[in-house]
Amino acid sequence: MSSGSDSCSSFRSSLKRNIEELFEEVASKKRAGVMFQGQQSAAALLETLRNGLNNTSYIAPDKAALRKAAHSLAELCKQDEFIDEVVAEGAIEVVVPLLNAGGVAARDQQLDEGLGTSGASMQEELDKELCFILGLLAVKPEYQTRIAQSGALTGLVRLLKEHKLTTITKPQPGSGGVARRAADAITNLAHENVEIKNMVREQDGIPPLVGLLEAMDVKVQRAACGALRTLAFKNEQNKNVIVDQGALPTLIQLLRSEDSGVHYEAVGVIGNLVHSSQHVKLRVLEEGALQPVINLLNSDCPDSQRESALLLGQFATADLDTKAKIVQRGAVPALVRMLGMPDVSLKEMAAFALGRLAQNMDNQAGIVQLGGLPPLLELLESKHYNLQHNAAFALYGLAENEDNIPDLIREGALQRLEDCKEKLQVQASKDCVQKTINRLEQKLRPDNTANLAAARRALQSMVFLLRSNTKTVQQRAAMSLAKLAPDEQLKAIFIDKRGIDVLLDMLMDPNISHRPHREAAAALLQLTKKLDAHLPVVDQLPQQPGRAERSVYLGDEYVNNPTLADITFNVEGRKFYAHRIALLASSEAFRAMFSGGYREKDADSVDIPNISWNVFEAMMHFVYTGQLDVTPDIAFELLQASDQYLLEGLKRLCENAIAQSLTVDSVMSTFEYSEQFSAPQLGRRCLLFVLEMYDEVSKLYENTKDRPFYFDCLRRMVPCLKDSLYCGSGPIWDNTAPGAAAAAMPLSSGGALPQAGTLQQAGALPQAGALPQAGAGVQTGAGVQPPAEQLRNPWVAGVRPTGR
Repeated sequence: MSSGSDSCSSFRSSLKRNIEELFEEVASKKRAGVMFQGQQSAAALLETLRNGLNNTSYIAPDKAALRKAAHSLAELCKQDEFIDEVVAEGAIEVVVPLLNAGGVAARDQQLDEGLGTSGASMQEELDKELCFILGLLAVKPEYQTRIAQSGALTGLVRLLKEHKLTTITKPQPGSGGVARRAADAITNLAHENVEIKNMVREQDGIPPLVGLLEAMDVKVQRAACGALRTLAFKNEQNKNVIVDQGALPTLIQLLRSEDSGVHYEAVGVIGNLVHSSQHVKLRVLEEGALQPVINLLNSDCPDSQRESALLLGQFATADLDTKAKIVQRGAVPALVRMLGMPDVSLKEMAAFALGRLAQNMDNQAGIVQLGGLPPLLELLESKHYNLQHNAAFALYGLAENEDNIPDLIREGALQRLEDCKEKLQVQASKDCVQKTINRLEQKLRPDNTANLAAARRALQSMVFLLRSNTKTVQQRAAMSLAKLAPDEQLKAIFIDKRGIDVLLDMLMDPNISHRPHREAAAALLQLTKKLDAHLPVVDQLPQQPGRAERSVYLGDEYVNNPTLADITFNVEGRKFYAHRIALLASSEAFRAMFSGGYREKDADSVDIPNISWNVFEAMMHFVYTGQLDVTPDIAFELLQASDQYLLEGLKRLCENAIAQSLTVDSVMSTFEYSEQFSAPQLGRRCLLFVLEMYDEVSKLYENTKDRPFYFDCLRRMVPCLKDSLYCGSGPIWDNTAPGAAAAAMPLSSGGALPQAGTLQQAGALPQAGALPQAGAGVQTGAGVQPPAEQLRNPWVAGVRPTGR
């Protein structure tokens, strides 16, 4: 928030307070029986004043009547609904001339014994009421210029000049009240009115106001400060006149006043003087204002605390030395304490001052060590946009010092910045938060070699937090590292040092609240995406287990083609023609079926009882071509078939196709399907989907009775991700990933089938007499089953071998 707008806001509260004081004074007189009894209409009251203006006799009874009429008129003006009526009846045209007619020569100094005014003349009493009326009318901006152009400033300035200062230690009764009312009227007239501010200066109204700063009556001092504060706001010429009149030394002394109203107004004057005026700011500092302003941070007056915090924020822009001095002289503890106060304006100005002070590296560390970080993070979630912005700006400064990074991470700063970024009300605040996040990233990923050592220290301090005895600190460190750590350090942090275990344990913990659980999900997703950048594309065909890198495919034209077919499959009562040589080259399951000890080895026909025609045909299309567009309608059945026949490439295609169609409603059941048919990649994709759609998925299981199932699924999903990450020789950490698909050997011209020897040379078929390797499902600890037994092939029966 700008200091100018705050000064304006502070002035309004000051103006309100001044008027309330005046109203209370009138009310007290009313309670004492002094007020004129019986309310008259505005027209009648103004007629009485108008008659007095035309009467030059000035005898005491007439003045008493005038004062009472003016007093009653002021009573009407206190109520907003009567002001327009009073002005319409000609109040300005009567009150201003009557005020100007009361010069020194016209005063008769007669006392009204009946009222017992004790030394105050009737003229003074009348002038006070007239000033009061003008001040009340000027509260409405539309009447300010009209009052000033009627010549009111002439009488008001005259009353200021007539005030007599005294050297005694007690205020004397007399013209003090008149001067105070005159100053208040000028304050109201000049409020946000540049033209009237200039008129006051041109009519020489500033010097007597500066002189009133020396008055013994604290109310006069406060009124003079209030007027100077208004005149100085965004008016360079007035500022210069106030300074040239020697106001600064007295204003600085008033900062030490025992009266809270005085030092509040005084610090407000200084604040408006230095706003956007560098030369005045330096002059104020030279006059010794810094320490008195810092002392006001501990004042019992919240208004003074707020104004002093604002002023310190302005002082902090003077130079680097002043920033350091403000901290050295004890401002930070008081400012941090103000951040926790219930008064919104206090917190706002404290955050403003800390934001300015945080532009110094040493101050940044000092603010954090003195406890400024937690309350600033709290203010980010405030409902007040000024608080949000000032806190965001201060946090941006604190993030510049790498020594603060452990504290920022320990307090969960990154998570809170990310969480509130889109909730902030003003775009400038959102931009500031994003810049803070970017600054943290830059601290760990410097763009020049000069900052490498600092980046290394910052990263080490974050990793060290993973050893914390506090579980929350471990979790915050792991989540922050997932986002901020350089990609080349991810393996060392999350795999070698098992940092990912912290995130996974956090994800599976049903006892933590929704927010940190969601943050863990986001961190895991972000980390996995970074790691996946080193992986081959998920839907690329992997190398078949135990196979050479190249495979041989007969081609699409031989799918279900009786030409040279040497085996048929009976599927749903229909014959499917196939070629043993193609089947032998496709998977360990078919190799075992036709070259092992099963009866299908010499059979001409094999029954397929558990696979539909469409699924079997699609499977054979993959066997013959190595390619297949898996459609959603058969994806799950085809996954089961590929698992049954050990077609890992086809299984990967099915996993990818199913993963593409995951929904919030289907993800958990899909995962259970992936478990049933040994599809870890699909299980991994299910977990990533849950992480990405965390809010929607978790909402489905927010019911107490459903939560155990939800977390049980998460615990079973985690190994799919964890195993792939901890596989040190796997593709994640290899610089050279395996090829997407096994290269297909081209067919000879004319589309003739390749010779068996060619297949053997390509590694597609076992050498003559070779037995299937252990793990293919036909070999046990007791050795290979004898061919003479002609066992029924378990793959055909739909039962996977236990050795798989």
